Amino acid sequence: MSVSQQQRQLAAAIRDDGDATGLLAGDFALGLEVYRHAYRARLVAALADNFTVLARALGDDAFDALGRAYLAAHPSRHPSIRWFGDALADFMARAGDDLVPHASLVDIARMDWALRGAFDAADAPLLDSAALAALTPDDWAGLVLQLQPSARRVALAHAVEPAWRVLREWAPESGDDQPDLPEPLPHDHVLLAWRQAGETRWRSLEPLEAALLDAVARGEPFAALCEAAAAQLGDADAAAPAVIGLLQRWLADGLLQSRAS
Repeated sequence: MSVSQQQRQLAAAIRDDGDATGLLAGDFALGLEVYRHAYRARLVAALADNFTVLARALGDDAFDALGRAYLAAHPSRHPSIRWFGDALADFMARAGDDLVPHASLVDIARMDWALRGAFDAADAPLLDSAALAALTPDDWAGLVLQLQPSARRVALAHAVEPAWRVLREWAPESGDDQPDLPEPLPHDHVLLAWRQAGETRWRSLEPLEAALLDAVARGEPFAALCEAAAAQLGDADAAAPAVIGLLQRWLADGLLQSRAS
């Protein structure tokens, strides 16, 4: 067996509990178990870093159990452990009560992941009001807006934002007990997460804004946004002012990418 084959076999033995026959014996076999334990512990620690609020919500022991179960079902295949955890929320949605004692924890995981993704997203030049002011009236109907790369829209089934905020502001290292949390009541809605001026931001969306951002993401022109607003509001006269109001908010929030980028 070549050295490279031995290296691959050893990596599989550590990562996937693969067969190490012929590689290690005696004290070296014991060392393999040490490496396996260290490898799993490092990945669970990476999960805790990517899902800070979820880890605080569950507590150390419960999060460790969740992390190890996830690792067993979804071995890391990413070159960077930064992306280990991309399927955690979906895994939690299928897990039993022993690992996920409340369904709202799935939404906390989705919120954590969206904000981490927004923080790490690429930069892009932002659209500003001056560029729009230069448009002629005939240009507006066909205007296609583009979301900046950090914008994330996540469908949630519970109102977890108040509890998420409390947990995010809590400092466990201070020794203080976990604070009382607002109850995350069932509530189907969309969360928007993005990065502005180097900081991650988020807010819950009203149905109209969520629908229009979906249309923007699909590349629909401004005229189609107004039509969608009219259908949702049931008032054609109110549609254009509503869309313009949201457009002004998106510009202020730095949500739109320059069309020249």
